[in-house]
Amino acid sequence: MKAKQAIAFGLGGFAAAAAGGLVARFYLGRRRADREWAAARYPKLEDVGAVKRLTILPLIDWYTAREDLAGEPGVSYLVEADDTTILFDVGYNVRGEHPSPLLRNLEALGVNLEDLGYIVISHLHCDHVGGMRCQRRRTFALSGEPLDLSGMTAFVPEPMTHPTATVEVVEEPRGIAPGVATIGPIGRALFFLGWVEEQSLAVNVAGKGIVLVVGCGHQGVRRITDRAEMLFDEPLYGLIGGLHLPVTASRETLLGIPLQRLAGTGRPPWSPLRKSDVEEVLAYLNGKGLRLVGLSAHDSCDWTLAAFREAFGPAYREVRVGERITVT
Repeated sequence: MKAKQAIAFGLGGFAAAAAGGLVARFYLGRRRADREWAAARYPKLEDVGAVKRLTILPLIDWYTAREDLAGEPGVSYLVEADDTTILFDVGYNVRGEHPSPLLRNLEALGVNLEDLGYIVISHLHCDHVGGMRCQRRRTFALSGEPLDLSGMTAFVPEPMTHPTATVEVVEEPRGIAPGVATIGPIGRALFFLGWVEEQSLAVNVAGKGIVLVVGCGHQGVRRITDRAEMLFDEPLYGLIGGLHLPVTASRETLLGIPLQRLAGTGRPPWSPLRKSDVEEVLAYLNGKGLRLVGLSAHDSCDWTLAAFREAFGPAYREVRVGERITVT
């Protein structure tokens, strides 16, 4: 009996220490994020230019526009800005398949890898870099077997490698193509997942303004839009992508545990995301006067999607694999 009590006491102590470590890491990380944000002041990106036409084609997301396309809880968008073609994130490929859902969707939609000009990775999480194995190895993969990406440049928000692509680590906002810029990495501490650096794309559409393309929005929607307003004189026109707002359900579960609600929001378990938090985001974005909004389902629940549809009305666009979103 004493041995069992000692084991139970030891396991309890270990769990308490682990929980204490998570709490300490979270609050230290949050202070770091606030310090870095306060110190990050950048000049206007005056030489980026503008494009006449922007098309965002979801290649990987939860919902699809056609039955022959594959959906999964990951993200990949084809961003076409005039003559520039960018693969923004590369999906999840949960089962490590080859060809991956991304490659199968590319073929079904008539998109050739040779047409890609650049790759942009929003952040180093498995559902954006091609799986957990890629995340652990700090790389990215478009499929379960290696693809030759020689001659292609990938812009990443923290040190990563790739066996054939040229990898450039983005340390601050910069233009990457005519009319297209990265707003630069913005750090945030997530309670369970730890520190993450995430970047978003900003595309300046002539006569319209800035359209933001977002991976998960771990940076927080206010910091994303504040950074864009810091960098551009043009107004914010639209935002397409994920904002991690799983209030009522998770797209992924493990042994009944709602992974996205528990870990994806970045909040500690005693302060879960609530409907009122989504309503604050909606009020904030409505206050920005956005003319185009599309929320990714990969990390937000159906209740949140419905709330966005109602709040933005005709300005709202569905983010579904195979369904183009065009701004001209």
